Amino acid sequence: MNLKEINCKELFQKAYEKRYTWGNEFSGYKGNCIFSKNNNTYEGKFVLGKNFKPEILNINDQEIVKSISGQLFEVSIHRVKKEFEEIHSKNNFKLIKDSESGIEMIVSGKSEGDKYRVKNNCINMVYRKIHGIIIEIFVQEFLDTGCGFLSKKYTSQQIDPNTLKANTSKLEYEDRFIKIGSQEMWILNSRFIKYLNENQEEEIQKFIFDDVSLLS
Repeated sequence: MNLKEINCKELFQKAYEKRYTWGNEFSGYKGNCIFSKNNNTYEGKFVLGKNFKPEILNINDQEIVKSISGQLFEVSIHRVKKEFEEIHSKNNFKLIKDSESGIEMIVSGKSEGDKYRVKNNCINMVYRKIHGIIIEIFVQEFLDTGCGFLSKKYTSQQIDPNTLKANTSKLEYEDRFIKIGSQEMWILNSRFIKYLNENQEEEIQKFIFDDVSLLS
């Protein structure tokens, strides 16, 4: 591709609009939840309302409740449909480089310093400053739902905005999604998170959400 012909904002907008999102008719869903780590397993039930606030039932450990709630909230908040102009109308996008990994760009304007990379109409790298911390995400695999793309294998890491060095372990995610309801809504069925703990030992957190049904 001729670098002079690349319109980064148009390219990013096209990829942004190909993300899988839920419609405004989303009413929430419920089901069973299972969390496991280091051979410890917790089972309960969950309700995720249309306000995206999870409720975890039948698990007493509040740290586990917080972990399960966090995953449900995180995955659902990314399904909210927001128009491109609502989020990026005050941003401009400038080309950094074009490589086999995709077209990398940097943002100026409201989200100054953020970076993205686009390949095959998918955003496969995100470098964003959120609440004073930089989050860097690289996506290795996507799921094509037929109604948009979902990241299903990716890494995430926090970067110190002052030193620009990683200040957390790299988290490796593997997500699995299923369709539910007559609307064929795609929801998270399982999420495995692999990382190195403080002793540099590999740990895996497993979140399972099954027997799910939509709320009326």
